[in-house]
Amino acid sequence: MRKDATQALSDGELFYIIENGVRLTGMPAWGTGTPEGEQASWHLVQFVRHLPKLTNGEIAEMSTMNPKSADEWREEEEARRFLEGGTGATITPAPPRHRHPGDIR
Repeated sequence: MRKDATQALSDGELFYIIENGVRLTGMPAWGTGTPEGEQASWHLVQFVRHLPKLTNGEIAEMSTMNPKSADEWREEEEARRFLEGGTGATITPAPPRHRHPGDIR
């Protein structure tokens, strides 16, 4: 989205793409047909425009919002405990596996 080809699109073209998607690509339509949805799409247009100017601080802030796996949460919690003076590593049981009818135990 930071590439010249994307940044060369008009705001209206970006809005249209966000609302309606691009057929036969991985870009789905995000339009809801509501005024709130349109407002959100315009906010995304502004975000796309800002992408080439992202600061390291903004990138770091956004990375904290990325989804995390159970293992990543566990590692973060262990690091937090260690930094607070705890023992750090703890043995956390793995989440239960779903059994399928054909599983042999």
